[in-house]
Amino acid sequence: MFDAKKLLDQFLGSQVPGRSGSGKSGSASGWAGQVTDIAKNNPLKTAGIAAAILGTKTGRKLAGNAVTIGGIAAVAGLGYLAYKNYKSGQSPQTAPQPQPSAAEPIALPPPDSPFSLQSPQLSNDFALTLVRAMIAAAKADGHIDQAERANIMEKIHAVDLGAEAEAFIAEELANPVDIDDLVAAARTEEQKVELYTATRLTIDPDTRAERGYLDMLAGRLNLPDALIDHIDATVSSAKVASPAV
Repeated sequence: MFDAKKLLDQFLGSQVPGRSGSGKSGSASGWAGQVTDIAKNNPLKTAGIAAAILGTKTGRKLAGNAVTIGGIAAVAGLGYLAYKNYKSGQSPQTAPQPQPSAAEPIALPPPDSPFSLQSPQLSNDFALTLVRAMIAAAKADGHIDQAERANIMEKIHAVDLGAEAEAFIAEELANPVDIDDLVAAARTEEQKVELYTATRLTIDPDTRAERGYLDMLAGRLNLPDALIDHIDATVSSAKVASPAV
Protein backbone atom coordinates (compact mmCIF):
# COMPACT_ATOMS: atom_id res chain seq x y z
CA MET A 1 0.00 0.00 0.00
CA PHE A 2 1.29 3.45 -0.90
CA ASP A 3 1.60 6.26 1.63
CA ALA A 4 -1.85 7.89 1.63
CA LYS A 5 -0.72 10.77 3.83
CA LYS A 6 1.99 11.67 1.32
CA LEU A 7 -0.52 11.42 -1.52
CA LEU A 8 -2.87 13.78 0.31
CA ASP A 9 -0.02 16.25 0.67
CA GLN A 10 0.69 15.94 -3.06
CA PHE A 11 -3.02 16.35 -3.81
CA LEU A 12 -3.04 19.75 -2.15
CA GLY A 13 0.38 20.77 -3.44
CA SER A 14 2.76 20.61 -0.49
CA GLN A 15 5.64 19.42 -2.66
CA VAL A 16 7.52 22.66 -2.23
CA PRO A 17 11.00 21.98 -0.77
CA GLY A 18 11.80 22.83 2.85
CA ARG A 19 8.26 22.71 4.25
CA SER A 20 7.44 19.07 4.95
CA GLY A 21 4.23 19.94 6.75
CA SER A 22 5.98 21.63 9.69
CA GLY A 23 5.02 25.19 8.76
CA LYS A 24 8.16 26.44 10.54
CA SER A 25 11.11 26.56 8.16
CA GLY A 26 12.26 29.85 6.70
CA SER A 27 10.82 33.35 6.99
CA ALA A 28 7.33 34.20 5.79
CA SER A 29 8.65 36.57 3.15
CA GLY A 30 11.24 34.08 1.93
CA TRP A 31 8.65 31.33 1.83
CA ALA A 32 6.21 33.52 -0.10
CA GLY A 33 8.94 34.17 -2.66
CA GLN A 34 9.60 30.44 -2.99
CA VAL A 35 5.93 29.74 -3.61
CA THR A 36 5.75 32.50 -6.21
CA ASP A 37 8.78 31.21 -8.10
CA ILE A 38 7.69 27.58 -8.05
CA ALA A 39 4.13 28.51 -9.01
CA LYS A 40 5.45 30.21 -12.13
CA ASN A 41 7.75 27.34 -13.09
CA ASN A 42 5.53 24.38 -12.26
CA PRO A 43 1.89 25.07 -11.27
CA LEU A 44 1.29 21.43 -10.28
CA LYS A 45 3.91 21.69 -7.53
CA THR A 46 2.00 24.46 -5.78
CA ALA A 47 -1.59 23.80 -6.79
CA GLY A 48 -1.05 20.06 -6.51
CA ILE A 49 -2.89 17.20 -8.11
CA ALA A 50 -6.09 19.12 -7.41
CA ALA A 51 -5.07 21.60 -10.11
CA ALA A 52 -5.00 18.81 -12.67
CA ILE A 53 -8.34 17.39 -11.58
CA LEU A 54 -10.21 20.58 -10.75
CA GLY A 55 -8.70 23.11 -13.12
CA THR A 56 -6.75 26.32 -12.69
CA LYS A 57 -9.37 28.29 -10.77
CA THR A 58 -9.68 25.91 -7.84
CA GLY A 59 -6.04 24.97 -8.06
CA ARG A 60 -5.04 28.56 -7.46
CA LYS A 61 -7.32 28.81 -4.45
CA LEU A 62 -5.86 25.62 -2.98
CA ALA A 63 -2.36 26.99 -3.52
CA GLY A 64 -2.97 29.65 -0.90
CA ASN A 65 -2.62 28.80 2.80
CA ALA A 66 -3.16 25.07 2.23
CA VAL A 67 0.14 24.79 0.40
CA THR A 68 2.12 26.56 3.12
CA ILE A 69 1.72 23.64 5.48
CA GLY A 70 0.75 20.54 3.53
CA GLY A 71 -2.37 18.62 2.63
CA ILE A 72 -3.07 16.48 5.65
CA ALA A 73 -1.96 19.20 8.08
CA ALA A 74 -4.19 21.75 6.34
CA VAL A 75 -7.23 19.46 6.65
CA ALA A 76 -6.46 18.76 10.32
CA GLY A 77 -5.64 22.38 11.16
CA LEU A 78 -8.69 23.91 9.50
CA GLY A 79 -10.98 21.20 10.87
CA TYR A 80 -9.61 21.75 14.36
CA LEU A 81 -10.02 25.53 14.17
CA ALA A 82 -13.61 25.28 12.93
CA TYR A 83 -14.48 22.67 15.57
CA LYS A 84 -12.88 24.72 18.36
CA ASN A 85 -14.76 27.88 17.36
CA TYR A 86 -18.00 25.93 17.10
CA LYS A 87 -17.55 24.39 20.55
CA SER A 88 -16.73 27.78 22.08
CA GLY A 89 -20.08 29.14 20.89
CA GLN A 90 -18.71 31.72 18.47
CA SER A 91 -20.62 32.59 15.35
CA PRO A 92 -18.95 31.87 11.99
CA GLN A 93 -19.13 35.57 11.11
CA THR A 94 -17.20 36.68 14.21
CA ALA A 95 -14.83 33.73 14.56
CA PRO A 96 -11.16 34.68 14.18
CA GLN A 97 -9.87 34.20 10.66
CA PRO A 98 -7.30 31.38 10.39
CA GLN A 99 -4.78 33.35 8.36
CA PRO A 100 -4.77 36.83 6.82
CA SER A 101 -2.37 35.95 4.01
CA ALA A 102 -0.95 33.04 2.05
CA ALA A 103 2.49 33.67 3.57
CA GLU A 104 1.38 32.51 7.03
CA PRO A 105 1.00 28.80 7.77
CA ILE A 106 -2.16 27.25 9.16
CA ALA A 107 -1.74 26.47 12.86
CA LEU A 108 -1.40 22.79 13.74
CA PRO A 109 -3.70 21.19 16.33
CA PRO A 110 -2.14 20.52 19.77
CA PRO A 111 -0.59 17.05 20.29
CA ASP A 112 -3.36 15.90 22.64
CA SER A 113 -6.14 16.77 20.18
CA PRO A 114 -7.96 14.08 18.15
CA PHE A 115 -7.13 16.35 15.18
CA SER A 116 -3.39 16.01 15.84
CA LEU A 117 -1.26 14.58 13.06
CA GLN A 118 -0.02 12.04 15.60
CA SER A 119 -3.55 10.96 16.57
CA PRO A 120 -4.37 7.26 15.97
CA GLN A 121 -7.53 8.51 14.25
CA LEU A 122 -5.39 9.91 11.44
CA SER A 123 -4.33 6.52 10.13
CA ASN A 124 -3.12 5.75 6.62
CA ASP A 125 -6.53 4.23 5.90
CA PHE A 126 -8.36 7.39 6.94
CA ALA A 127 -5.91 9.55 4.98
CA LEU A 128 -6.85 7.42 1.97
CA THR A 129 -10.50 8.12 2.73
CA LEU A 130 -9.77 11.86 2.68
CA VAL A 131 -8.11 11.54 -0.74
CA ARG A 132 -11.11 9.58 -2.00
CA ALA A 133 -13.43 12.25 -0.61
CA MET A 134 -11.56 14.97 -2.47
CA ILE A 135 -11.65 13.07 -5.74
CA ALA A 136 -15.36 12.42 -5.23
CA ALA A 137 -15.90 16.14 -4.66
CA ALA A 138 -14.04 16.88 -7.88
CA LYS A 139 -16.62 14.81 -9.73
CA ALA A 140 -19.59 16.44 -8.01
CA ASP A 141 -20.58 18.56 -11.01
CA GLY A 142 -20.23 15.62 -13.41
CA HIS A 143 -17.77 17.38 -15.73
CA ILE A 144 -15.08 14.65 -15.92
CA ASP A 145 -15.59 12.48 -19.00
CA GLN A 146 -13.28 9.83 -20.46
CA ALA A 147 -11.26 12.27 -22.54
CA GLU A 148 -10.78 14.60 -19.60
CA ARG A 149 -9.75 11.70 -17.40
CA ALA A 150 -7.01 10.84 -19.90
CA ASN A 151 -5.82 14.45 -19.88
CA ILE A 152 -5.85 14.53 -16.07
CA MET A 153 -3.86 11.31 -15.81
CA GLU A 154 -1.29 12.63 -18.27
CA LYS A 155 -0.70 15.63 -16.00
CA ILE A 156 -0.67 13.49 -12.86
CA HIS A 157 1.88 11.15 -14.41
CA ALA A 158 4.27 14.10 -14.65
CA VAL A 159 4.15 14.49 -10.86
CA ASP A 160 5.65 10.97 -10.53
CA LEU A 161 3.45 9.60 -7.75
CA GLY A 162 4.30 5.99 -8.45
CA ALA A 163 2.34 3.37 -10.37
CA GLU A 164 0.18 2.25 -7.44
CA ALA A 165 -0.95 5.74 -6.49
CA GLU A 166 -1.60 6.65 -10.14
CA ALA A 167 -3.70 3.51 -10.59
CA PHE A 168 -5.68 4.37 -7.46
CA ILE A 169 -6.48 7.89 -8.74
CA ALA A 170 -7.44 6.56 -12.17
CA GLU A 171 -9.81 4.04 -10.61
CA GLU A 172 -11.40 6.63 -8.33
CA LEU A 173 -11.94 9.01 -11.25
CA ALA A 174 -13.55 6.28 -13.36
CA ASN A 175 -15.83 4.71 -10.75
CA PRO A 176 -19.09 6.10 -9.30
CA VAL A 177 -18.85 7.88 -5.96
CA ASP A 178 -19.67 5.60 -3.00
CA ILE A 179 -20.99 8.04 -0.40
CA ASP A 180 -21.95 5.21 1.97
CA ASP A 181 -18.36 3.98 2.03
CA LEU A 182 -16.93 7.45 2.65
CA VAL A 183 -19.36 8.22 5.46
CA ALA A 184 -18.85 4.84 7.12
CA ALA A 185 -15.09 5.44 7.25
CA ALA A 186 -15.59 8.53 9.46
CA ARG A 187 -16.27 6.89 12.82
CA THR A 188 -15.73 9.82 15.19
CA GLU A 189 -17.04 13.37 15.16
CA GLU A 190 -13.54 14.68 14.50
CA GLN A 191 -13.13 12.37 11.51
CA LYS A 192 -16.49 13.54 10.18
CA VAL A 193 -15.30 17.14 10.49
CA GLU A 194 -12.09 16.32 8.63
CA LEU A 195 -13.98 14.48 5.89
CA TYR A 196 -16.25 17.45 5.29
CA THR A 197 -13.30 19.88 5.58
CA ALA A 198 -11.31 17.96 2.94
CA THR A 199 -14.34 17.99 0.64
CA ARG A 200 -14.96 21.70 1.20
CA LEU A 201 -11.29 22.45 0.53
CA THR A 202 -11.63 20.74 -2.84
CA ILE A 203 -14.66 22.57 -4.18
CA ASP A 204 -16.50 25.84 -3.81
CA PRO A 205 -20.30 25.59 -4.04
CA ASP A 206 -20.42 27.58 -7.28
CA THR A 207 -23.00 25.31 -8.90
CA ARG A 208 -26.21 23.64 -7.73
CA ALA A 209 -24.57 20.25 -8.14
CA GLU A 210 -21.63 21.19 -5.90
CA ARG A 211 -23.87 22.82 -3.30
CA GLY A 212 -26.17 19.82 -3.37
CA TYR A 213 -23.24 17.44 -2.92
CA LEU A 214 -21.92 19.35 0.09
CA ASP A 215 -25.38 19.50 1.65
CA MET A 216 -25.91 15.78 1.08
CA LEU A 217 -22.54 14.92 2.60
CA ALA A 218 -23.19 17.14 5.64
CA GLY A 219 -26.55 15.46 6.14
CA ARG A 220 -25.13 11.96 5.78
CA LEU A 221 -22.38 12.79 8.26
CA ASN A 222 -25.06 14.11 10.63
CA LEU A 223 -23.06 17.23 11.40
CA PRO A 224 -24.92 20.18 12.99
CA ASP A 225 -25.69 23.09 10.67
CA ALA A 226 -23.78 25.49 12.92
CA LEU A 227 -20.67 23.32 12.70
CA ILE A 228 -20.97 23.14 8.91
CA ASP A 229 -21.21 26.95 8.83
CA HIS A 230 -17.98 27.17 10.84
CA ILE A 231 -16.17 24.79 8.50
CA ASP A 232 -17.40 26.68 5.44
CA ALA A 233 -16.28 30.02 6.88
CA THR A 234 -12.90 28.70 8.04
CA VAL A 235 -12.07 27.02 4.73
CA SER A 236 -13.23 30.04 2.72
CA SER A 237 -10.92 32.34 4.70
CA ALA A 238 -7.96 29.98 4.08
CA LYS A 239 -8.44 29.89 0.31
CA VAL A 240 -6.22 32.85 -0.43
CA ALA A 241 -5.45 33.05 -4.14
CA SER A 242 -1.88 32.24 -5.06
CA PRO A 243 0.19 34.36 -7.46
CA ALA A 244 -0.94 34.16 -11.08
CA VAL A 245 0.64 31.32 -12.99
